[in-house]
Amino acid sequence: MVVHANSTDARAGQPPRVGFVVSKAVGNAVVRNRTKRILRALMSARLGQLPDGVDVVVRANTDLPGTPTSTVGHELDKLLAMVLRRVASQEGH
Repeated sequence: MVVHANSTDARAGQPPRVGFVVSKAVGNAVVRNRTKRILRALMSARLGQLPDGVDVVVRANTDLPGTPTSTVGHELDKLLAMVLRRVASQEGH
């Protein structure tokens, strides 16, 4: 899983946006939709952590399907913390 985040002055004060990228390499339509549902549910529980004006993109890797949801959640927490620190440091400059 890869997480990208960006913040621009044009979106300042607006609610955060989250997008998901789950390519055909992840699996068939059933697997891709299940993966998106899991990621969507995990991110909805974490929306409160996101500052206003931030855009987040979560990209699923091919090894994500079949991974326990709790493991995906821990990985997502770790990656979100990392990219949000990076976004905050860019805003400070």
